[in-house]
Amino acid sequence: MNENLFASFATPTLMGLPIVIPIIMFPTLFFKTTNKLINNRVTTAQQWLIKLITKQMMFTHSPKGRTWSLMLTSLIIFIGSTNLLGLLPHTFTPTTQLSMNLGMAIPMWAGAVILGFRYKTKASLAHFLPQGTPITLIPMLVIIETISLFIQPMALAVRLTANITAGHLLIHLIGGATLVLTTISLSTASITFLILMMLTILELAVAMIQAYVFTLLVSLYLQDNT
Repeated sequence: MNENLFASFATPTLMGLPIVIPIIMFPTLFFKTTNKLINNRVTTAQQWLIKLITKQMMFTHSPKGRTWSLMLTSLIIFIGSTNLLGLLPHTFTPTTQLSMNLGMAIPMWAGAVILGFRYKTKASLAHFLPQGTPITLIPMLVIIETISLFIQPMALAVRLTANITAGHLLIHLIGGATLVLTTISLSTASITFLILMMLTILELAVAMIQAYVFTLLVSLYLQDNT
């Protein structure tokens, strides 16, 4: 029986019950917390990385926007670690599920927009109607800007889902082709195996880049509203 190409994206179950929540919580085990005065190398590297991410994300924000630093740092670490662990054999990547990505994108986007309407009401409303717009185009532009505003969280979620899913599908297809070619031509199989290794390295970079892009766009939405 042929294997379903999308079987690896199905929600895993144990005794008939979905185990997505334990899988989502699993990456947190790799981040150590300690109360010792002297940290080890892993904790030191972890703290250095968190400080670097926070500085890169928040240096252009206002003091009000910097209150989101902990949330944005946690978001990029969670997405990045989940994407990387999903590349291991016989694992499941939660970020391939559009529902989960929407669950992250919609609250973040809504929080930033609500914050903008609360503290920068005039500037937020001004985005719906650019200055100098002809009177006849005002209704159309207001509708277009409103639609573009509500599309933002969908674009965030679809971008992350599509990029992670596409990479996993390519690895799955090329890996299956390599196994078939080992019984036909070892030279051709070695070439496809080399392509598979290069694609895996590329997918490692994509996993981190997509986490950064997702969080950066949320940060930009927040910057526009604070």
